[in-house]
Amino acid sequence: MHSRVTFILGGAASGKSEYAEDFCLNTGKKRHYLATSQVFDNEMQAKVDKHITQRGTGWITHEAPFDVTPVLDALTDQDICLLDCATMWLTNHLLAEHDLGAQQIRLQETIARCKGDLVIVSNETGQGIVPENKLARQFREAQGRLNILLAGQADLVVQVVVGLPQVLKGKLP
Repeated sequence: MHSRVTFILGGAASGKSEYAEDFCLNTGKKRHYLATSQVFDNEMQAKVDKHITQRGTGWITHEAPFDVTPVLDALTDQDICLLDCATMWLTNHLLAEHDLGAQQIRLQETIARCKGDLVIVSNETGQGIVPENKLARQFREAQGRLNILLAGQADLVVQVVVGLPQVLKGKLP
């Protein structure tokens, strides 16, 4: 049996998305992919295309760069949803100058009432140097707070480092 809320984090290109996809595949549930990225250039389009190819068939894709609530509210206990990723979701809100605290509370409330299993991918951004500009420092702090919130709400927390999962909270199924 899988945990209801699983939080998977790691650095850039650490293997966290691949791990999360495999985690969802092994549940036997109807798979949903909740994409939070926005495509503004060819580089991002190439990254999205790579993720689509890597995932393969059998996923229902939902694009929700800002409001994930309608997708998560529609899930049933027969569904599993991979939200990839919380970092892009946060970035979208930060750049749109939305109230991050209010958005995080709304996300937390949505997760709490979600009836399906949920796997959330996020980046660990706090292990590097202090950024030199205000926006980057604001983002790093907000991402850290969001990760703490998500880890606190999760039944299972897994950090992926060089493609290897390390359980930080809970037990792997």
